[in-house]
Amino acid sequence: MSELDAISVTRKTGEELFHLDGSVLPLSLQDFWSWANSDLLNNILRGVLAEFLVASALGIADGVRVEWDAKDLVTRSGVKIEVKSAAYIQSWKQKQYSPIIFDIAPKQGWDAERNVSFSKQGRNADIYIFCLLAEKDQSKVDPLNVASWKFYILSSATLDRELDKQKTLRLSVLEKLAPEVANYECMREAVEKVLAG
Repeated sequence: MSELDAISVTRKTGEELFHLDGSVLPLSLQDFWSWANSDLLNNILRGVLAEFLVASALGIADGVRVEWDAKDLVTRSGVKIEVKSAAYIQSWKQKQYSPIIFDIAPKQGWDAERNVSFSKQGRNADIYIFCLLAEKDQSKVDPLNVASWKFYILSSATLDRELDKQKTLRLSVLEKLAPEVANYECMREAVEKVLAG
């Protein structure tokens, strides 16, 4: 079998309907999204939501998300961004707040555009944006409220220099690395400041 080309993914609206060989069913893509993705506190979906928030704040949320790429986002000027998320409150029953720990392990990485794996492990982005859903009141936690999020921006060079091959990063250590801290509205300026060094 010859190699298959990548399928071009088009952005969906949610109004697309399921069908049975062309016979329309009373079931939309929005129905599926609501069923599958309503738990925004879920670790996996919260991470995707954090990527979307960063992309929208930086004005690059007009395409579609690429799964499994070596970096989460790329700005129009080519800056590669890795997005990590954490939250004190989860959707399951908790005895205490979740500890705030981010994954920063150097990874092998895969370039989705060229369909190749990198030859060595590393941090494959220019900057990391650590997204903390900071609300601690269970009755008020709302991942859609961008005021509940705090964004810590740090260059990969800083992580490499200060933490080398360390795999995880606690919030207390992150704060000692003097990241740029931003809210949703001023994230673009904070990213530019980090890039300017």
